[in-house]
Amino acid sequence: MKTLRDRVAVVTGANGGIGAATCIALAEAGAHIALVDIRTEGMADTIERIHALGRTTSSHQLDVRDRAAIAALPQAVLDAHGAVHVLVNNAGVTASAAFAEQSEEDFDWVLDTNLGGVVRGTRAFLPHLVRAEEAHIVNISSIFGIIGIPAQVAYCTSKFAVRGFTEALAEELNGTSIGTTVVHPGGINTGIVTNSRTSHPTEKASIEEFFRKNTISPDVVGQRIARAVLKGQERILVTSEAHLMDWLKRLLPTWGNRLSVSALVRAMGIGDGIERSRKQMMEELGSESKP
Repeated sequence: MKTLRDRVAVVTGANGGIGAATCIALAEAGAHIALVDIRTEGMADTIERIHALGRTTSSHQLDVRDRAAIAALPQAVLDAHGAVHVLVNNAGVTASAAFAEQSEEDFDWVLDTNLGGVVRGTRAFLPHLVRAEEAHIVNISSIFGIIGIPAQVAYCTSKFAVRGFTEALAEELNGTSIGTTVVHPGGINTGIVTNSRTSHPTEKASIEEFFRKNTISPDVVGQRIARAVLKGQERILVTSEAHLMDWLKRLLPTWGNRLSVSALVRAMGIGDGIERSRKQMMEELGSESKP
């Protein structure tokens, strides 16, 4: 896009973290913002900052898993702003557990939010983005959309899928007025771990401590997203470890993944929990196979 001045951007998961930071960054570049989240109680500060920049806002409370609510969202945005030019599919959740012990409900919750929300949001807004002189779709994947890590099978599945969806969509939209960007953040200080579902409360506390000490501000991601929209970047990695893990994965597809995972598991202090889950899984599966 040539400019974000007086453009209208829709951001899901806008109540905090990367979503709120992206709202501010886009508003600083001149955009008006439609903030979307299942929770809206924390939006007041973000909205106040956007208004201080001279931009307008609208807030929309909905669950991105709700097909009817997502289908109705474009009209609500058009009623509030008169147009739509940018869609940022950011809403995301995670559930930490070994695959064999994770409930089907938790696995589906992650996929339906992280992938389903991206697909439904894109499907709902695409007819309106086509009508704009220029438009852009931003989908938030993760470094875990590049490497696979234990106890995050559902999350990795969803983020790998977001990556594939966005890359394929980019080819379909190549030559049109709609650009696309897939974003792979590394360690970002957001509330996704705090709000996660987990079978390992001890490991969750260890991961939260790691994120408090070893992550960067979501403001960095928001600024990178705004620049990517203006520069037409189709793929961005945020944080040095994301670049390193991506490089290792490309250089050594199998061992690069294993080296990255080993380092992360040690850093987050979750090795004992993963080993315990592995032993338990094998014992349970073994007992099920006995006559």
